[in-house]
Amino acid sequence: MDETRGQQGSVGAVALVGSGEYTDAMIETDRYLLGTLGGPEAARVALLPTASGLEPESPRYWNDLGLRHFTALGVRDIRPTGILDATTAHDPEQVRLLEGASFYYLSGGNPAHTINSLRGTPAWDVMARAHARGAVLAGCSAGAMALAGATAHLRTLLAGGRADWLEGLGAVPRLVVFPHFDRVFGVVSASALRTHLLTVPEGRIAVGVDEDTALVRIEGPDAQSGAARWRVMGRQTVTVLRREAPPQTLAAGEEITL
Repeated sequence: MDETRGQQGSVGAVALVGSGEYTDAMIETDRYLLGTLGGPEAARVALLPTASGLEPESPRYWNDLGLRHFTALGVRDIRPTGILDATTAHDPEQVRLLEGASFYYLSGGNPAHTINSLRGTPAWDVMARAHARGAVLAGCSAGAMALAGATAHLRTLLAGGRADWLEGLGAVPRLVVFPHFDRVFGVVSASALRTHLLTVPEGRIAVGVDEDTALVRIEGPDAQSGAARWRVMGRQTVTVLRREAPPQTLAAGEEITL
């Protein structure tokens, strides 16, 4: 299978980014994702700063950064959106920006706010239907956490208590994403990490994605099992965390079925 065209005619690629959206660290990843769509000139990229919707100046910052990043990659159709909460996710003018797009990028901020802003809205409906037809979904940090099957605030986990898990948007329902893994969990002991894993909802696989690193779905998911093929891209590593097995660390270029 031609990997740069493998998502055509089926569900689109997914990128779960630990940090570094719209920076040089993500050039390789974003070029790959654009390749699944036929290249940058064919892509239609929508930028969603939803996760930073509670921070007055942040959405404009992320949109400007994304616009510069994808312009430099050769994308001609870039659509910065103002989808910052549930109200704007119902706004017909904002929803129209999503219609016909083929690449949706959720930048960082607050994962719970992202989920609560998008779930059950016309905006998410457009994105989900487009993804089912081959459009790319990318999320960085909070954006990646929101795309997963479940999520919880990292600060709650690090405080040592059992987290209240929130059902995610479910674009990758089998996974739970811990972004900034090298920085955040680098200060947590092995025993504490095992405690955190025990709070992850049953049936979900936790993945720790380092900063400037992405876990990219390159094939699947399988219609029966839901398993998919993933590849690590970027500067550092991804750690797969299962309840009954030692952590498995994957370097850039390595692949795994999850």
